[in-house]
Amino acid sequence: MNTKLSVTELFSREEIKELTTTSDLHGAWSIASTWAVIVMTFGTVAYSWEYLPIWGKFLMCAVALAILAGRQLAMAILMHDASHHSLFKTKWLNTHLTDWLCARPIWNEVSKYRPYHLKHHAKTSQPDDPDLGLVKNFPITQSSLFRKFFRDLNGQSGLKFLAGRVLMDLELLEWSVSNDPKPIPRGDRSKVDLAKNLLKNSSGMLLANATIFSVFWASGHPKLYLLWPLAYITPFPLFIRIRAMAEHAGLETSYSALSNTRTTRAGYLARAFVAPIHVNYHIEHHLMAAVPHQKLAKMHQMLRERQYVDAPPSYLDVIRSLLKNN
Repeated sequence: MNTKLSVTELFSREEIKELTTTSDLHGAWSIASTWAVIVMTFGTVAYSWEYLPIWGKFLMCAVALAILAGRQLAMAILMHDASHHSLFKTKWLNTHLTDWLCARPIWNEVSKYRPYHLKHHAKTSQPDDPDLGLVKNFPITQSSLFRKFFRDLNGQSGLKFLAGRVLMDLELLEWSVSNDPKPIPRGDRSKVDLAKNLLKNSSGMLLANATIFSVFWASGHPKLYLLWPLAYITPFPLFIRIRAMAEHAGLETSYSALSNTRTTRAGYLARAFVAPIHVNYHIEHHLMAAVPHQKLAKMHQMLRERQYVDAPPSYLDVIRSLLKNN
């Protein structure tokens, strides 16, 4: 379906008003509950560490890394919602509170992400979509996909991403969340100029993470902080990849969210790791980005009842569909 439907053709004005009504209380709960899982995960590791055998400690760390990476993705989604002003009703909370409680701890910024992401919405699946690099070249072979997953889990993708973040903060690469940012010529900028850029652009991330580390230090468990960056460079890239594949990979180039975007069915495990904060309802989000995440399921049901969308595939279904010779 290449024709871009107006939301007023899909919903009445009263339904649009109800669906797009935001709540400061619900936004606060979304952030607080995300941090609660993070705190409980670290607390469980700290409490049980001395009682576990070696193999138990390794297993505990592996589970903790997966849970923390899932919550880091949840923080990215909360930042994403705030960029649309749909997380909170109050503008300041979307722009500033979410920035410090969600974006900065994962080396991001609402003010940089917002204009970048809005261009993705305006140009979805088109050649100038800034996120196209995340989903191009699908379908791919099973061996190629497994190699990508392996690089995500062994830290190669994460370290590459960190190197890119440093170059972006040096202002030697254009800011991007995709995997193919464009270089910025150095020109006559000195090393001092680049160092100033790095300090200016990284200061928020450094302050947020120094605060997190200081909490561990004060609690007597400074080494536990290491799980936070380890989760960021190992499971986190894998979860981002699967999420991006589900949202837009392998779909047609069109101007309609009904055909260039995918909604995916998410069970408990998917919601814990690759689909937090209802991000799996992606057709609904692209149709009306002002809808807060807690209302996307209702919007999906309305679209199903009106036969605008079909029953969504699972994440495993999507992965299988994106393999060659399938």
